[in-house]
Amino acid sequence: MFGRKLPIRQTALLSSTLRRDLLKSAARRYQSTTATYQEPGPESKTAKYIEENGSSIVATYSRPNFVVAKGKGSYLYDLEGRQYIDFSAGIAVNSLGHSNPEVAQIISDQANELVHTSSGFHNLYSSKLSKTICDTTKAFGGMHDASAVFLGNSGTEANEAALKFAKKFGKLQNPDKYEVIAFKDSFHGRTFGALSVTANHKYQDPFAPMAPSVKFAEPENLESVEKLIDTNKTCAIIIEPIQGEGGINPISLEFLTNLRKLANKHNALLIFDEIQCGMGRSGKLWAHSYLPKEAHPDIFTSAKALGNGFPVSATIVSPKVNAILAPGDHGSTYGGNPIAARVGLYVLSQIATDEFLKGVNEKSQIFLKKLEEIKAKHSDKVTTIKGKGLMLGIQFKESPAKLVDAARERGLIVIAAGGNTIRFVPSLNIDSATIEEGLNIFENTISAVFD
Repeated sequence: MFGRKLPIRQTALLSSTLRRDLLKSAARRYQSTTATYQEPGPESKTAKYIEENGSSIVATYSRPNFVVAKGKGSYLYDLEGRQYIDFSAGIAVNSLGHSNPEVAQIISDQANELVHTSSGFHNLYSSKLSKTICDTTKAFGGMHDASAVFLGNSGTEANEAALKFAKKFGKLQNPDKYEVIAFKDSFHGRTFGALSVTANHKYQDPFAPMAPSVKFAEPENLESVEKLIDTNKTCAIIIEPIQGEGGINPISLEFLTNLRKLANKHNALLIFDEIQCGMGRSGKLWAHSYLPKEAHPDIFTSAKALGNGFPVSATIVSPKVNAILAPGDHGSTYGGNPIAARVGLYVLSQIATDEFLKGVNEKSQIFLKKLEEIKAKHSDKVTTIKGKGLMLGIQFKESPAKLVDAARERGLIVIAAGGNTIRFVPSLNIDSATIEEGLNIFENTISAVFD
């Protein structure tokens, strides 16, 4: 029951220690697909830590009784020493895995050279990262005229920069040209501008009214966009090529291409938010790399995976956007700091290779094959499998929220998204055996929760 056995002759050649380790490893793999962890008791390290420290965090997060102590590759370990397969990668962040040794070494080396100056000076890595992003983007079929980059610290900051640049672009043509069209089921961030283009009442209502001049269209409904767009008022259209928080919804290439045509017709900018779906997540370097160059955006944004967990973001602009920007239009204290930029250079160098991206697509097929089997077996519960690359979702007929806790109790970390969807956004370098083990846990969890 512990998996495939080695031939007797081969087993005999193994040392007794290695044989014991192999059996223990196989036993753990078997148990992880069936057993559940006990909730940490009142005297556990977890309970004591949360009791002593948890109340000091503002009440904007709802967290389970679970403390992450360390991570390695595609695994997390809690304060009790329990191991979990991680299919969330810090919400599509740790694309090269937890505690990546090269990233750790870069951070250590750079911290001993220079941590911070300010964005008022060149450093050895910020300008180099900006140039490399532009060059690599063009080489891998992304924005064909990528011209310049604003470096920040987070996805919401990258989108704030994009919105500011678009507002200036519009107002230079016409003082009233400052409206933005966004889309239902979108998510662009939590700061005020990015939240204003995020169509989610749960996030918006407690802080309403939002920034004015934002209108929401229906994804895949060009007529809904045409009714809102105005040459004299619309400065930009912003969209995620694959909606993440909204439920792992890939936007069709035809619709994105038509948005480009509409933006051209009305002299508005087209902004692609690739915070979650970029950096190899879709199976190409950028999700918009699937588009012909005539459909490319004027601005696109990146963060999350760019730093593999170290805060860094990028707002990439075309020449016509860069041409209207001037010193003082925007800034960031920490944006482009030497550590972040040096880490970003390394992460980009690893993901932007044909071999790496081929691996993402091969692993995607492993996920899709098993998820389709799960759908067929549980057709009374599952409606749709969707996504691209290693940004995938399985949609249920009812809320799958209880699956998240139940999976964690069985040693698997997954996260929910809008529309009754569980999303799978693991590290891009996750190995096939770990994918299969994690999906077996997930299938057993469905049976345990719903059957």
